[in-house]
Amino acid sequence: MPLRLTIKPQERLIINGAILRNGGSHTISLIVETQCQFLRESELVNESEADTPCKKLCLTLQVLHLSEDPTEVTNLFFAQAVEVMRLLPSSAPFLLQIQEHLAAEQTYAAIKVGKQLMFHERDMLGSRKSLSAA
Repeated sequence: MPLRLTIKPQERLIINGAILRNGGSHTISLIVETQCQFLRESELVNESEADTPCKKLCLTLQVLHLSEDPTEVTNLFFAQAVEVMRLLPSSAPFLLQIQEHLAAEQTYAAIKVGKQLMFHERDMLGSRKSLSAA
């Protein structure tokens, strides 16, 4: 079943590792007729932004999603997941969901849960800072 993508002006789209950009001043519509892995620029965590354990884990999930051979990246993900669990035990439900999606080869769904984990981390770090300031 074809998938229609709408790309805003100057927005990037990564398809199977190729970076495409809408160079025009108008929104364009693409129809993807074959199976491929893609991410929109708005969905990406950039490497320069990956400054916390959960953001790094989400970046790894993105690489895993776009990778043709995810074996090495999967090992990195599990090492990072262990570290996240050590630092943030409340991340367990998120990590379990991510692992379940990865086992089912649903990498895009795993990325979405990874984003939820990033927000959870932000909220937990924010509450820790407010407790230490009190």
